[in-house]
Amino acid sequence: MATIAVYDIQKNKVSDRDLSDVVFDAEVKGYLIHDMVRYQLAARRQGTACTKTRGQVRGGGKKPYKQKGTGNARQGTIRAPNFVGGGTVFGPSPREYSFKLNKKVKKAALRCALSDRFKENRITVLNSFELESIRTKGVVEVLGRFELEKVLVVIDQPNANLELSAKNIKGVKVLRAEGVNVYDIMKYPNIVLTEAAVSQLEGVLQP
Repeated sequence: MATIAVYDIQKNKVSDRDLSDVVFDAEVKGYLIHDMVRYQLAARRQGTACTKTRGQVRGGGKKPYKQKGTGNARQGTIRAPNFVGGGTVFGPSPREYSFKLNKKVKKAALRCALSDRFKENRITVLNSFELESIRTKGVVEVLGRFELEKVLVVIDQPNANLELSAKNIKGVKVLRAEGVNVYDIMKYPNIVLTEAAVSQLEGVLQP
C-alpha cells in the first residue's frame, strides 16, 4: 500500500498516511484522461453560433432584373449567397457538443489523473488548512513553504477563509472534494489535499 507524509501548514511532519492503491496508485491510462478532458470541454461549449440562410434573410422577394438581355448572370433574389447581405451557405447553427461518457469511465479517469500526480510526487497532504482570517498573504505563505506554484487545493467541506483568501491568487484554485475533476487536476501540476479530503475521495472513487 502506498504511503504519504502528512504535514501541518507550518510544514512540520505530523504523521504518515496509507493511501488506497486503487485510487492513488492505479495504472495510468492516458486515453481515459484524454476522453474525460474532451468530455468536460465539450460540455462547456455553448453551441449558440448561428447564421441565416437565404430563406431567413429579410428582403429579396423581387427579382433584381429580368432573366435575359442584360449580359449578367440570371438572378432570382438579391439575398442569394453571392450577394453582399445575402444568406450564408452551410453556416453554423445552434447545436449540442456534449456527448455521453459512462460513470465507470469517469471514475476510472479520475483515479488515473490522481495516480499520475501521486507517481510524480506532486501531491501534498495537510492535516488541515485552517486560516485565522480571510487573508491572501496567508495562503501565499503556506504554499511558499512547500515551494508550490500552480496549485489545486482540495478540501472536504466549506472553508470560507481559505476559499476567499485564495480567490485572487493567480495559478491557485480551491475545490471541495465533490468537485474534483480531471481537467483541473491536469491543468494544475501540484495538488494539496487535506487529510479529510483524501478519505472522501477514497470513499467515492472505489470501483
